[in-house]
Amino acid sequence: MRLARVATPQGPRPVVATADGWEEVVDLFAISLVRTGVRHPADAPLLAPVQPLVVLGMAHNTGPDDRALPPQAFLKSARSVVGPGEPIVIDPRRGRVVGEVELAVVIGRTCRNVSAAEASGYVLGWTVVNDVTAVDQVALDEKMVQAKCGDGFTPLGPWVETDLDPLDAPLEATVGEQHVASSSAGLAWNPWEAIAYLSSHLTLGPGDVICTGAPHTSFTIEPGDECVCTVAGIGTLSNPVISL
Repeated sequence: MRLARVATPQGPRPVVATADGWEEVVDLFAISLVRTGVRHPADAPLLAPVQPLVVLGMAHNTGPDDRALPPQAFLKSARSVVGPGEPIVIDPRRGRVVGEVELAVVIGRTCRNVSAAEASGYVLGWTVVNDVTAVDQVALDEKMVQAKCGDGFTPLGPWVETDLDPLDAPLEATVGEQHVASSSAGLAWNPWEAIAYLSSHLTLGPGDVICTGAPHTSFTIEPGDECVCTVAGIGTLSNPVISL
């Protein structure tokens, strides 16, 4: 099942996919979706599928060797979240910038201190995220505010897919002549383990997002580029890159 948010003249509306478009629902996070009967065409403009209060990214989660390190994570500003087609804004004074196509977890209900075995019961679904990083800023700020929280640095979408195997989801990105491909199977800490680790330190709630990590899926981006990121079984997220 696909869940999303569309832009309408009346404001953002939560929707579920139908055979020929989208139908509004009362609450994306309800145990049983209540449909309103209001419909929108398949090409309705999509927004970021959720509005998280908390956005977290798993650090050093690029391959099996990282499992020798303790799990760690970083916070991204919720204001850095943008939807399909919205721009990633680069400040050329901040140095090199990379994107990373990743599988993102969307939390469905409040969780704290859940185990990896329990984690699936707290997930709404999965979406595509481009975890943008101003990499030259990392050495200047160990907390990574300068590196991770720029305008448009967390493109999310195009929708939430509730039916997906997160342990082996193919990842792919194309930016100009660059092409990267991998799978979530290459993560050191899988999504269930990430939820368990993070929920041991803080409460996660409906709509919160976890960027699960980039198993060698990074690419350099510059103003004028178009980032095209795909997670098989979900869809494709495209965002232009502009200069501040």
